[in-house]
Amino acid sequence: MKIFKNRNLRKTITLGIILIILSTLIFAIVNNIQYKHYLKIVNEKIDNIINKVIEKYPEITEEEVLDIINNNTTTYNNVLDKYGYTQEISHIKSLGEQIEKNKIQNIIFVIVLGLLPLGIYSTYVFIQEKKIAEINEYIKQVNNKNYILKIEENDNSELSKLRNELYKTTILLKETAEQSEKEKENLSTAIADISHQLKTPLTSIRIMLDNISDNPDMEKEIREDFLSDISKQIDWISSLVISLLKIAKFDAGTIKMENKEINVKDLINNVIENLAIIIEVKEIKIITNIDESATFIADYKWQLEALTNILKNAIEHSRQSSKIYITVENTSLFLKIKIQDEGQGISKKDLKHIFERFYRTQNSSENSIGIGLALAKTIIEQNNGYIKVDSEIDKGTTFEIRFLK
Repeated sequence: MKIFKNRNLRKTITLGIILIILSTLIFAIVNNIQYKHYLKIVNEKIDNIINKVIEKYPEITEEEVLDIINNNTTTYNNVLDKYGYTQEISHIKSLGEQIEKNKIQNIIFVIVLGLLPLGIYSTYVFIQEKKIAEINEYIKQVNNKNYILKIEENDNSELSKLRNELYKTTILLKETAEQSEKEKENLSTAIADISHQLKTPLTSIRIMLDNISDNPDMEKEIREDFLSDISKQIDWISSLVISLLKIAKFDAGTIKMENKEINVKDLINNVIENLAIIIEVKEIKIITNIDESATFIADYKWQLEALTNILKNAIEHSRQSSKIYITVENTSLFLKIKIQDEGQGISKKDLKHIFERFYRTQNSSENSIGIGLALAKTIIEQNNGYIKVDSEIDKGTTFEIRFLK
């Protein structure tokens, strides 16, 4: 039978049987000692009775008294010994038979009483071993990357709790595996995007350098234009690499935010100063409505970069001589910063991709890397904030940032 192939179960049953046998033997020995002691007391009493009867009624013989008490039974001390009765023999026949019957019943009762818990325990062990075998099989499946397992149980046994914990671990491993696959896909996409981003400026630089090299007598103005273009391309590549390194650090979790209390008005003023040149070139008017006492907790340096990227995006997509509105709303629950431009707006098709890395809308400038808004979103979320964008074609775009307090 399958049950006897289980080593632990065999050991349990063997131990139980040994305990039952020992218990039965001890019970039998104790019962036998009690039985002899009982006979001794009874026979002594009978002997006393007979002696008293004979003493009072000398005409009655000992045999007659014993016949009256129990068929041909003799006294224990003098009288019983005289007639060959010992402590091993009961002088009340029905009583002796009943004692023997009770002895057998007690032994059967002990055996049954021992077998019942043994049977229950053996069944329990068998069920537990079956569950353990199932759990081992689940673990093998998980090791084989089979995460489609549902092993939840609702009872409170230790193995059920273990199964539930294993289920949670399976879900975690599944999510980790899926995340790992997603990260691999993202990495592959990122590498392809980077290659694509670098290919154009590097090709352009290569062509211009070849022209300069092949034409030593090139006109000075043309040469200077080539060198200026090469410098711009190099600056663009440098900017791309720096942005990629920043995002890579966030992805790797190596950025440690130095969170301090920031005065929002000072932060916004610094953002505007950083972009003063392109603001002046496009003749953009920045209109602010900021509570001077508004503050929030964040990393100043990184938030400066995030807001600079957002405002720069707004400026690049704004019309010449238009306005940009920056408003700050301060509540007990959150700090809200809104940057609203009067630009050409973003189409619904582009809007859902606006924070994706290397994504460039149809209206993006030639110098746009397509990574500034993605980096800004990452920075803001690192400081317990979130960002959303609304836009309407020919009416402008509004970025809304909230930092929870």
